[in-house]
Amino acid sequence: MGVPERLRTTPSGLVLPFYAYAAASFLASALLAFFSLDAFGEHHHHPHLLAVTHSMALGWATMIIFGASYQLVPVLIERELYSVRMGYVSFAFLATGIPLLVGAFYAFDMGPLAKWGGRLVLLGFALYLINLSKSIALSGIRNIHVRFVHTAAIWLFVVGAFGLVLVYNFTFRMLPGDPWKYLPLHAHAGVLGWFLMLILGIASRLIPMFLVSKYTNERLLVWIYYLVNSALAIYIVAFYVPALRLIAPLPWVLLLAAVILFGAYCRGAFLMRLRKSVDAPMKMSLLSVLMILLPLVAMLAYLVAYAGRGGEGGQLLTTYGYLIFFGWITAIILGMTFKTLPFIVWNREYRPGSFTGKPPNPKDLYSDGLFKAGALAYLAGFAAFASGIAIEHPWTMRVGAGLVVVAAVAYNANAWKVLLHRKRAPK
Repeated sequence: MGVPERLRTTPSGLVLPFYAYAAASFLASALLAFFSLDAFGEHHHHPHLLAVTHSMALGWATMIIFGASYQLVPVLIERELYSVRMGYVSFAFLATGIPLLVGAFYAFDMGPLAKWGGRLVLLGFALYLINLSKSIALSGIRNIHVRFVHTAAIWLFVVGAFGLVLVYNFTFRMLPGDPWKYLPLHAHAGVLGWFLMLILGIASRLIPMFLVSKYTNERLLVWIYYLVNSALAIYIVAFYVPALRLIAPLPWVLLLAAVILFGAYCRGAFLMRLRKSVDAPMKMSLLSVLMILLPLVAMLAYLVAYAGRGGEGGQLLTTYGYLIFFGWITAIILGMTFKTLPFIVWNREYRPGSFTGKPPNPKDLYSDGLFKAGALAYLAGFAAFASGIAIEHPWTMRVGAGLVVVAAVAYNANAWKVLLHRKRAPK
């Protein structure tokens, strides 16, 4: 028997600021991309692309993941978060450090602005890892979902520490060779170790829950866990051992296997669902699982076309990055936001004993029509922008970027509709 639900619920005052910050960051990132279209035709190390990437990775994706995991982890471990205060401090560090870091990348000034931004972000990561580690240790629960989340938090701290080293490396040479050569290592450790690991761990719990499905397959999830970690470990070893560069495609093959297995897991949950009707946010979340395949295909195409042939394939690499941050990561956040945020606000306003009368359904807190309109704008914009980058067609990119801005505006309008919701006295 688990502990009472009230002890496993993180205060909404900690969780909701992360959602609000992420929503604003999504719009800011979409606008930044729209006004930096020329950079998408340049080298993938272009300062404006670094700024857009970090705004999406940190301000949008990481911030909303922090908020969601602060809410979900206590449910997974069946005890309250170790320190709510530590959660507030992590928000303050990240909320301050992220714009400093993004601004420094945009201007490509690796001086005090970038260093302070990196320090604050790393402190936020450290507090998150300590908070989760202490919470998990005190609970004694070690199920596969918890292992996914905890391992992702460890990878996040490692990635953040290495990222700060890279910032310093531009002014104080701490690593041998060209400082740019380490950027793929930093990027892939973040995408695979933090985002993919964390999203798979949380989604494998939330998707069956929101489908009202009795499906479970821990053995399959264990296989996925080890495939992703093995892929990342092999990638890192091959990066530092030139003789192993011949096995460069192996990590991507392992990741492809992991994604296929996760697709099978989601299919099992879908087929065993008790709730036969699937709403629009859930459909977007399921679609995001298929979208994970897009960057994998792009990277395998790059390895086949350019590895060892002297060609750089810059546009394909830029497309690959876009498919990650504006693709499957954004898609699952768009879907899961309106499965989690309305419930968090509903629980704050209408929890038992705080309201008399018949409360609304959590799904009534957001506009389904606005969500569908935003989702259509996002999918059309994503497809157009990614295609425009790949074929180097400025107007296709411009139309796609504009539609993504429209999607970000719709998302913000809907998210703030929920965030600002207050209960009304019953008639």
